[in-house]
Parts: sequence; C-alpha cells; structure tokens
Amino acid sequence: MKNSILILLTVLFLSCNSNNNTNEMIEIKNNISDPLSSWSEGPSKKAIIDFVTKTTKEGSPDFIPAADRIACFDNDGTLWSEQPVVQLAFVLDQIKAKASDHPEWKTEQPFKAILEGDVKAFTEGGKESVIKILEVTHTGMTSEEFNQSVKDWIATAKHPKTGMRYAEMIYKPMLELLNYLRANGYKTFIVSGGGIDFMRVFAEEIYGIPSYQVVGSSGKIKYEVNEGKPSIKKMAELNFIDDKEGKPEGIHQHIGKRPVFTAGNSDGDYAMLEYTISGSGPRFGMIIHHTDAEREFEYVKPMVGSKLERGLKDAAKFNWLVIDMKKDWKEIF
Repeated sequence: MKNSILILLTVLFLSCNSNNNTNEMIEIKNNISDPLSSWSEGPSKKAIIDFVTKTTKEGSPDFIPAADRIACFDNDGTLWSEQPVVQLAFVLDQIKAKASDHPEWKTEQPFKAILEGDVKAFTEGGKESVIKILEVTHTGMTSEEFNQSVKDWIATAKHPKTGMRYAEMIYKPMLELLNYLRANGYKTFIVSGGGIDFMRVFAEEIYGIPSYQVVGSSGKIKYEVNEGKPSIKKMAELNFIDDKEGKPEGIHQHIGKRPVFTAGNSDGDYAMLEYTISGSGPRFGMIIHHTDAEREFEYVKPMVGSKLERGLKDAAKFNWLVIDMKKDWKEIF
C-alpha cells in the first residue's frame, strides 16, 4: 500500500474513548489445570510456561521480583485482528454516515473516493487527504462527543469477512496468556501504534488491562471551559507516534522500566522486542505469525501495519519465540 495509507494509519490513531459492554462475550476464565487450554501442546506452549515458572519461583536463579515483572503487548494483530484496522474502518464508516449532510463530498476529494470505494484515488491523496478526514472524524469536537460516535459505531459494526463484531475478534489464546501472566504476578501493558485513549477503553473492557497500563499514539488536546463546563477538545495535531523506535521511547516515558516479556506481530514491534531482550536476566520475546488463512488471515505479502520480514529473519538471533497461529493455537477467537 502507498505511504499515504501508512500515514493515515498512524495519524488516525489520535485517541478516542468509548464504553462498550463486551465482557460477557469475550471473558476468558483460565482452566486451573491448564491455563493455556487454547494453545496446542508443543514447544511454544512449553516455552511460555517454563519461562513464567522459572521467573516466579522463589529460590530460582531466574527469579524476577514482582515489581519487575513487566509484560508488554502490541494490540493490532497481536491481541486482536488487524485486517482491516478497526480504527480505519471506523473512520471510513463515519465519512459515509455524514455524507448526507455534505452533498459537496460527491465531488470533493478524498471524500468522493471514499464514498465511491475508489481505493486508488484515496491513497493518492497523501497527507492533505489525511488531514481533511481527521478534521471531519477525529478533531474539532469534545472528547465526549467523539466518545459517543465511537460507542454508537462499535455497538453494531461488523467485520466484512467474518461477520463478527470487531470487539469480538479478540484472540482467545492471548487472553489466556494475559490472565496467566497476571495470575503469576506480572503486570500486563499494551504498547501499540493505536490511539492511547481508544485502546484504554478496550483494554479495560476486554483485556483486563487498566487504562493506566496502556501506551499508544496520541494527538494534541486542549482544555477548555465553555459556559462553566470544563472539557477536552481534540486537535488536528500529532503529539506522539508509538510505533517502531517510538515503542521503547513510549515504554520509558509511561512505564519507566524495561519489560522482561514482550509480544508483537510485525516489524513495527522490532525495536520493542530488541529493547526487551537486551536487558539483563531472563527475557522473553514473542512474535505472532499470521499463518491461518482459514480461521483468520495468512500474511503472504506485506500488509498495512503488518509487515514481518526483519523480525522473522532475526528471531533465532535474539531467541524470540515465533508463534505459528495455524499450528500453535487450537482456537483463534
């Protein structure tokens, strides 16, 4: 895909908040006898259990104090499905929903391209098109107004391939892993290129991760008081992009400790994995490799936000565990 789409995918992650009730759909209660029951028996599952066991057992030479048990996870493609990117789907749907109030969009780009489904024309719009879209869907409104638009959308929006709600397309094996780590004294964090406020809400609802344990990209905001009522207004300016080298930087700024366990799925997570594994003591790096075209997706060629070449090439060098979704996961969602 062209650079304009890549720009869009980073800029679109300008924070949002929603409050959806999805706990009952995706709550995972770990089996005490087998906390990773959705994982196939084999080297990958054993490696995870062995690492957690040796780092949490008192007296073990690899014991890690609870305060240092930091585990970081990418979100898109690591904890939930990223094809298509959920926030991008939201933006495109918002444009279509607002079109009746903007007849000029029938001839004005990039809106014309979006309404007609002309991907080529849309991608050729570049940064200027991105800014126009952001102004309509992500900025110039209070956080409460934006929150409501997201809440309304996510309540019904469904994935084009599976027919499932986007909020249901969470990887069951990864939910089990999050619960397993927390049950053993690990603090789980999300470190993703997605919008920090957007992910904070999903983290609370579906991952069991507190909002203050989320690191992500952010846009600038402005505090205003109108008619005695304080509010936060969203601005059309980037503040921080939490991707590639930005991930270790975000970890340092928000968490303040180097993680000992990190999971990602693309070369955008390479720096975070590299940063994790280079610390002293026991370390664990994991790459989710999308190999299951039948149950999810097989990444046979570079996709937006999911290019995985360097990570696979250097996995053995850094002793990163590569998870083959088709072989290692008995269940996906």
